[in-house]
Amino acid sequence: MRIFSGQILVAGKNFGSGSSREHAAWAIAGYGFKVVVSSFFADIFKGNALNNGLLPVVVSPEFLAAVFETVSQNPNATLTVDLAQQLITNDTTGQSESFEINAHRKNCLLQGLDDIDYLLSRKDKIVTYEKTNNYD
Repeated sequence: MRIFSGQILVAGKNFGSGSSREHAAWAIAGYGFKVVVSSFFADIFKGNALNNGLLPVVVSPEFLAAVFETVSQNPNATLTVDLAQQLITNDTTGQSESFEINAHRKNCLLQGLDDIDYLLSRKDKIVTYEKTNNYD
């Protein structure tokens, strides 16, 4: 899954602070964004974003500053986010940086699964487990 600039929101440090409700992530995703890039995210926002199919990409302050500089010089500059490779690239400068993401969340995003879809995809294993572990 590659995500390109029209779907990326570049934000300042500590993005999502004070936005503990899911509505913040819903609004951003509803506007068409797939990724938010910042040097730090509030924990609750980060969790809500992932739960709603929005990828929060944490980059170094230096990388973020370089992206802001690129965009200030050219508002049409592009970024590419490669979730499978966990890599974000400033297409103007060629500078790339890797980012961390929980393996389960990465898998869900790549497969387009929310928490319910994930559980449903494992239904056979859950049913088998329940049959072999009688709790009565």
